[in-house]
Amino acid sequence: MSEKIIYEGKSKIVCEGPDSGSYILRYKDTATAFDGKKKEEISGKGVLNSAISNLIFEYLMKNGIETHLIKVIDDTSAVVKKAEIVMVEVIVRNVAAGSFSKKYGVPEGTALKNITTEFSLKSDELGDPMINDSQITAIGIATADELSLMRAQALKINELLCALFSKMGIKLVDFKLEFGRTSGRIILCDEISPDSCRFWDSATNKKLDKDVFRRDLGDVLEGYREVLKRLENNA
Repeated sequence: MSEKIIYEGKSKIVCEGPDSGSYILRYKDTATAFDGKKKEEISGKGVLNSAISNLIFEYLMKNGIETHLIKVIDDTSAVVKKAEIVMVEVIVRNVAAGSFSKKYGVPEGTALKNITTEFSLKSDELGDPMINDSQITAIGIATADELSLMRAQALKINELLCALFSKMGIKLVDFKLEFGRTSGRIILCDEISPDSCRFWDSATNKKLDKDVFRRDLGDVLEGYREVLKRLENNA
């Protein structure tokens, strides 16, 4: 890798881009869970996540969502717009699962009466704690207008993705998004993949996402491959 590394995260590397307004984003084979306490190298994971996320971003862009994606370079790399990441994640939930079920005593798999949106602080050191609008604005992470825009974008993305995945026989249970600032605009960044979403088969509720790794349920890449196969036939 000849490019200068700007940042290396748990599952991706950000390098200098071909010009001053871009970065190169590279997907790694590393799988992590529980704030990095569980970690494993899984050959081929980076290729699958890259392909899935790029197809989803291209679909969203065709449907009016501005993203950081500029062009795909190879199986694990893409040129993306340079953006200042807003240090909160937006979590959208359609079905109770994971931490939502544990915190609120709602059985996993329960369909929610309405879509929920949550914010979590992007901080590995603090364990990505939940944070509300007034707390975010109080410490200057984002403005009220930015949060309103991010929430609206997240709900629009959820609507688009639910429509897409329902055609594929996949239930979009929940997912997290990251946004960034560029040229005075808020745009979608990072990735949308089985690492950042819960995908369940609509007929069987079989997990097709990173929960397979988290919970030691078998071959995690089997689900990723299935998601990609269905995406390639529908996106």
